[in-house]
Amino acid sequence: MKRILYVHSRKASFVAIDREILAERYEIEDLYQPGRVPHPLKVIGGVLRADLVFGWFASWHTFFPITLAWLLRKPSVMVIGGFDIANMPDIGYGHQQGGLRKHASRWIFRRAGRLITNSEYSLSEIERNTPIPPSEVTVIHHGVPDPFGALAEESKERVALTVGAVDRSTLVQKGQLPFAKASLVLPEVRFVLAGKWLDEAVEELRVVAGTNLELTGWLSDEELLDNYRRAAVYVQASRHEGFGLAVAEAMLAGCVPVVMNVTAMPEVVGDAGVLLKSQRPDEVAAGIRRALELGPEAAAGARERILTSFPMERRREGILRVVEEAFGG
Repeated sequence: MKRILYVHSRKASFVAIDREILAERYEIEDLYQPGRVPHPLKVIGGVLRADLVFGWFASWHTFFPITLAWLLRKPSVMVIGGFDIANMPDIGYGHQQGGLRKHASRWIFRRAGRLITNSEYSLSEIERNTPIPPSEVTVIHHGVPDPFGALAEESKERVALTVGAVDRSTLVQKGQLPFAKASLVLPEVRFVLAGKWLDEAVEELRVVAGTNLELTGWLSDEELLDNYRRAAVYVQASRHEGFGLAVAEAMLAGCVPVVMNVTAMPEVVGDAGVLLKSQRPDEVAAGIRRALELGPEAAAGARERILTSFPMERRREGILRVVEEAFGG
């Protein structure tokens, strides 16, 4: 059985999903590198043992594994399409703003055998911000596993939910600050921000929010699923999303999405949610109010949108096809 070195820097659900797909057909060795400094022996040993290197995001953790695979003429596949291709200097987000991160990411892009991205929007961003021709990148939308099944209407509460780790960089980029401020406008609605606290930024959210905002901190998978089941509305007031998997997961649970009308979010939501023009707290609150008024039909429509547009089987077929092509199959 061929061996794949699976390189990643975060323990996210989308990383785990692709790993499970590859493990159906290949032996997997994990190279988890959460920091900027690589472990040389693990990198060298892992690449030498591997028949192919598969990496998530072009940054410091994939620089040496992809470079070494290229030097050894071993096949490689990279999934890109987030901070690595973004250029948003107004919020200080994206490797393509310049400096070493820009050059490192582009080095990786050029030396990876195959490139995958997760949305048509990300493909346009690659064309706009990098020298990589779109023809060299394969779009494979995320597949979204369904742990929810049929919707139970009576389980829905007047809750607006958003999910994500909290740190200084996410307050604006992920729309957490306007979400917290919107809680003051809708005191009759319970606001829940579910995600690990990575620094003191959570205190800034507490200062600007109403008493109806709950900051849960880290939750187990089952606790998170329970929040999805109970929330009537899911909010992602992000400035940038390469796809927005949390939005899709919430829609499967029957949450009506309220998202910014930017980047990949309209591609995911389609006409099954509420699109925001800005991060202004009053507009976020108005979007939540509108979503709450839409009712059970909108919840069912949100779920159907994900089931039909982003099935797991399509992701599985796409990932395995690109890897087989990289192997020369």
